[in-house]
Amino acid sequence: MKLNAPRVAAYESATRAFLEQVAALDPASLDLKHPEGWSPRQVIHHVADSEAQSYARLRRLVAEPLGSIIQGYDEGLWAAHPALAYERDPIETPIAVFAAVRAGSLAVLQHLKDEDLARYGEHTERGRYTIADWLAGYAKHPLDHGEQIAKALRGEK
Repeated sequence: MKLNAPRVAAYESATRAFLEQVAALDPASLDLKHPEGWSPRQVIHHVADSEAQSYARLRRLVAEPLGSIIQGYDEGLWAAHPALAYERDPIETPIAVFAAVRAGSLAVLQHLKDEDLARYGEHTERGRYTIADWLAGYAKHPLDHGEQIAKALRGEK
């Protein structure tokens, strides 16, 4: 039986919602932020990097032997590294990366079956990590960061 349709629909809906939200951003608001938070520009760069990681993680969970290593990463270090330019680079490329990797992951999800949700790897930060865990987290990820953008625009952390 194919993967539970509502789960896949939630993933696809979150993708659309985030893309619509960032498309509606006023360019003058991209660098607004609470002193201790990220600006919309930084959030967009982070989301693209995180989703690129998710793209590779899903493929590992699907194709590699059970228990394979799923590598974590330090998102704060990535956000702060000057070469990754979260604070100054344009947002068009990270938006395109987000859209492309989400579309690629959606295609994989559409080929999975419910029993595939139990496939797992060992996440370096979280331990046992299943496709169900992956799907639950990444269905919410752009929505959570969309709220982060909304808060930045309101001047909240």
